Amino acid sequence: MSDSSASSSQSSSSETNKKVSSQVGSPYARYVLGVLVVVYIFNFIDRQILSILAEDIKADLGISDADIGFLYGTAFAIFYAVFGIPLGRLADTWTRKSLISTGLLFWSVMTALSGTARSFASLATFRIGVGIGEASATPAAFSMLSDYFEPKHRATALAVYSSGVYIGSGIGIFLGGVILDGWLTLYPDYTAAPMQLKGWHVAFFAVGLPGVLLAAWVATLKEPLRGLSEGIKTIQHPHPFKETWKELKSLLPILNLHSLWNNGAGFRGIVINLIGLAVICGISTLLIQITGSTTQWVALSIGVYAAFCWSQNLAYADQAAFAMIFGSKTILLACLAFPSVAFVTYGIGFWGPPFFQRIHGVSAAETGIVLGLATAIGGWAGVTLGGVLADTFRSKYVRAKFYVSAAAAFASIPPGYIMLTTDSLNVAYACNFVFSFTSPMWIGPAASTVNDLVMPRMRAIASAFYILMVTFIGLALGPYVIGFISDELVQSGTKSPDALRQAMMIGLYMLAFAGSMMLIASRFLENDENSRIDRAIALGENV
Repeated sequence: MSDSSASSSQSSSSETNKKVSSQVGSPYARYVLGVLVVVYIFNFIDRQILSILAEDIKADLGISDADIGFLYGTAFAIFYAVFGIPLGRLADTWTRKSLISTGLLFWSVMTALSGTARSFASLATFRIGVGIGEASATPAAFSMLSDYFEPKHRATALAVYSSGVYIGSGIGIFLGGVILDGWLTLYPDYTAAPMQLKGWHVAFFAVGLPGVLLAAWVATLKEPLRGLSEGIKTIQHPHPFKETWKELKSLLPILNLHSLWNNGAGFRGIVINLIGLAVICGISTLLIQITGSTTQWVALSIGVYAAFCWSQNLAYADQAAFAMIFGSKTILLACLAFPSVAFVTYGIGFWGPPFFQRIHGVSAAETGIVLGLATAIGGWAGVTLGGVLADTFRSKYVRAKFYVSAAAAFASIPPGYIMLTTDSLNVAYACNFVFSFTSPMWIGPAASTVNDLVMPRMRAIASAFYILMVTFIGLALGPYVIGFISDELVQSGTKSPDALRQAMMIGLYMLAFAGSMMLIASRFLENDENSRIDRAIALGENV
């Protein structure tokens, strides 16, 4: 190449880099953030609407509180968490906007198909489909936004994105309640309704179908360069789907043993895997005998075994990613602490509408409007403020993200307790709003902490692991455990409303545990942040 050609090439490259770098924190970056917030809103509308529909579905399908908790939590959560791993790898190697768009299309169709369900089995099948589709969104979104926003603004950006949880949950509860009462007014006798549809069937159609249009919008977004916000060049992977298939194989029974062998684990690795399987099966069998809930624990044990297989394969297939994730005390403790808050927020959030209907005798429409608005407004404000506070104080206090999160966990206990124990409906509504405001303030700091402690090419897979833990502990266990305790109390002679109240109060204790774990995790944060690049280089990363 001639000097003039080389000079021209360097000039062109420099111009490209300047153009690309200008996208960080730009108006377009904020536009992408806005679109992804809408995606996350739809994600949680489709997920949370089951809460307000729970009483009607229970009556129509003849199922228990534990069954409803399984539908909302475990049936959705296991597949959401497990498929989040290979889809997280795909997000780290493929075009993230395309992955989000495709996943959105799939889960929207599955939500709409839930409106055709006429049995517990069919509804569970469609909920599994929703879980698989929704697993595509958040790891890819976290990764995209981490490239569009530099570290000092990352907690705020990810908090704004995560506010979609509460806006979507609030809209889902609101729409579900309005649709239920509106359909009942139009068709008091469902046999006279079109195709004999009931209100809960119509609600699933109404929230699922618009997602098809949103998927087309997401496909128009620009894909940022990986490492853009930190100036870390990341080489594009030449075979993203082949890599994703490898990741998926590491999760699937039998195939995972083949992957272990190919990755160099040998007989020792296979023996360890089988011992892990035996332990998981033993614990699952014990829990089935204690609770009588075969479906719950079989499903959860499958998910836990899949996660164990993935982590074991990762240790051989991508030693650097494994060491950066599992070698960080901060990440490991965070992935125990933050999901413990999710146990409460998912549990209280799901059982909130049935609680107000049973304890205070309010209608589905009123519950949907009041709780929906409280969740949407309070949750949005709380999760956004949590991110802003974490970023603001981080310049002075390295541990600020954990301090903000721990304070939010402890501050949520009093309003939660008063909400569940007061006889005044207005006081309960007010405390629900306060709880909706304080309880989600950890979300932005949590997501940014995990992304800050790994290299750009590992962000989606690290986020997928974090989301897996939040999903297993929070979503798969929170609603189910509260529903199970409620059922057990009813069996012992407690009235249904009081049983649900007591079960939800027991769930609040997890907030104290979560806050304590966050304070412990904060002790390791500074060292893990300061040593990130050095650890990556020592692991062979091209930084």
